[in-house]
Amino acid sequence: MEDLHSYGWYAKRVAKYMPKGVFKPVPKRLWGGLAYLSIVIAGLFIISLTEWHPFFYLPISIILGASFAGMGFLGHEILHGTVVKKPWIRDLLGAIAFWPLSTGPKLWRKWHNLNHHIHTQHEENDPDSWPTLERLSKSKFFRWVYKLPLFVRSFFAFASLAVQFTAHSLKMFFAYIKDFKPKKQPEVWLQMVLPWASWIGLLFLIGIEKWIFAFVIPLLVANLIVMGYISTNHRLNPLVPVNDPLANSLTVTVPKWVDYIHFNFSHHTEHHLFPGMSSKHYPLVKQKIKELWPERYHEMPLSKALLALWKTPRVYFDNRELIDPNQGNLYGSLGNGLNVEKVDYKKMK
Repeated sequence: MEDLHSYGWYAKRVAKYMPKGVFKPVPKRLWGGLAYLSIVIAGLFIISLTEWHPFFYLPISIILGASFAGMGFLGHEILHGTVVKKPWIRDLLGAIAFWPLSTGPKLWRKWHNLNHHIHTQHEENDPDSWPTLERLSKSKFFRWVYKLPLFVRSFFAFASLAVQFTAHSLKMFFAYIKDFKPKKQPEVWLQMVLPWASWIGLLFLIGIEKWIFAFVIPLLVANLIVMGYISTNHRLNPLVPVNDPLANSLTVTVPKWVDYIHFNFSHHTEHHLFPGMSSKHYPLVKQKIKELWPERYHEMPLSKALLALWKTPRVYFDNRELIDPNQGNLYGSLGNGLNVEKVDYKKMK
């Protein structure tokens, strides 16, 4: 592995090339959030107040799910302080944006901003990192799972993307709730309980059939969209002892219109370099990184990144390779033998 540098080392060298004002909040991003919120409200009213055949609710559910995801992407940006700076407004808007995904702003900043960003791809301290072979060997359940053929594991892993964000969010709540001061814990609980209470309350108002189309299917769609990105952010990268965003993060490419409606969430290496900068400016950061360190920068189409995930196991061996424990085969990670263009992996005993 090449010499590693901290994100601050890169940020210092890139920042001097950035135009003035790129670190200021961009409140105009809220217009996109308002559009998504309007679509969600309209969709919920249509499903709740009409008596159509369920077949006609399905496209509305998909649109709702896409809007849930879009609000989540904006919530991520808001809670990094790149849209508004005043803390109480930031948390209020972040809570609204994350409401469909039922994730509270204080939990998100603790889990994502403070732990994931500070300890990215650290095998012990990053709450989002995947396990090493050593950690896996301690779990009977995962030892059993990894006896299944790789394609079977991949199928169920991809199917689970439809619930992974929601499940991981609940896991993070119970992992971190005790880390908050006793006086703050009721607020964190409230931020978790209120969204779920509102969605369960909707069930009693409109009945289970409509609720499935108003919330369950949209939540599954939102999880798929959000996890389509999150699953590729770091899972093909090595575990690293130094938080080096060019080593531990991957930027994916999507059509420009998708970047527009997803607030440039695809620019993940750039985000880890400048989490306090509006994603509006990430294309500028990307251009400069590619000029300065073209050989270190990791980028590929989202479709190829997902295909790479399908073809590789999610267990780390020696931090730099991925291993299939049952077969003993090793696969490269980005920067360590992963052939991005052909998605062709050299297997070794």
